[in-house]
Amino acid sequence: MHPDTLRRWEKQGKIEVERTPTGFRRYDLAKLRGLLPHKAPSARATLLYARVSSHDQKDGLARQVALLESFAAANGWTYEVLQDLGSGLNYHKTGLRQLIRRIGSGKVGRLVLTHKDRLLRFGSELVFALCEHFGTEVIILNASEDASFEEEELVQDVLEIITVFSARLYGSRSPKNKEVLDALKQAANELGVS
Repeated sequence: MHPDTLRRWEKQGKIEVERTPTGFRRYDLAKLRGLLPHKAPSARATLLYARVSSHDQKDGLARQVALLESFAAANGWTYEVLQDLGSGLNYHKTGLRQLIRRIGSGKVGRLVLTHKDRLLRFGSELVFALCEHFGTEVIILNASEDASFEEEELVQDVLEIITVFSARLYGSRSPKNKEVLDALKQAANELGVS
């Protein structure tokens, strides 16, 4: 944005300016972005994102992509598919990094996922906050209802953490991992949480 434009908007009262003791102008970036003309989400790109954790789940990746593509086609959107093969704890996946870069450019109008955890196992809220900041609509096809009690949410979070780390420690298909998960599920059932 050209400095003359900012000065003109200041004179017109469109923006508030804070002056430093030395006379420099400071602007609130969030308010400035609100003044810029944004394209409607429908005029910007639609990104479909799919992810699975391992190579033996490639069929699941293909099913995710097919579901996302059929949803986008049914809504008449032109779209691009980004997909990753890697852990939900890995923040360095190529598709995820490209997704974040594209959202940050302001050129993504809509992000479509099959499940919230397909984006990241933990920290997806940060990406959703970026989407909100840059005006990107997030659509999660299989969004489950939020847990109604904090206790249920805590149990679900602990189960997810233990599942992820026990899979890394013992291997996802080992008998030890199965025993740990069975014990956790039994404890959750005793607490009345499913």
